[in-house]
Amino acid sequence: MTTEYGAAVPWQEDLFTLLRENDVNLFCYVPDGGHKTLINRSIEDPEVISVPLTTEEEGVAMCAGAHLGGKKAVLLMQSSGVGNCVNMFALIKGGQFPLVTLVTMRGEFGEMNPWQVPMGTAVQPVVEAMGMHCLRAESSEEVGPTVQAALNMAYKSNQGVAVLLTQKLIGAKAF
Repeated sequence: MTTEYGAAVPWQEDLFTLLRENDVNLFCYVPDGGHKTLINRSIEDPEVISVPLTTEEEGVAMCAGAHLGGKKAVLLMQSSGVGNCVNMFALIKGGQFPLVTLVTMRGEFGEMNPWQVPMGTAVQPVVEAMGMHCLRAESSEEVGPTVQAALNMAYKSNQGVAVLLTQKLIGAKAF
């Protein structure tokens, strides 16, 4: 298995296919090695709008706007970006907008950078405190069913859902 910082692994390709099969056509992201395959595939797909963000909270608003326009979106971010979105997550809860965010985790299993640990530890409690659901995928076999569950929860009941793609799945960044 190749880690997030190497070549694409099959679950990443399958994840893009799953998102497209569920009519996701707006991909919002801050560049991140863990989302490299999804970002590149979204840029290459002529039927997809791929939007690089200057900060993650812009993506929360874009996903809400996409819903108002009848489109489905996904927000791609690293765990440190969750801290940037806390205030904007209130928009999702208050407006009852669907939101699916895929979060590549840092600061957990095998992390060597102590600066990543505090936010890595805080992601799930922060997401849940803001009234969103938090699902975890720790193996490649869990990614598809977990993301499908998130899409169903979000788009069928106007909920915010964060899927944490854990470091057991993506691998710890080597320095």
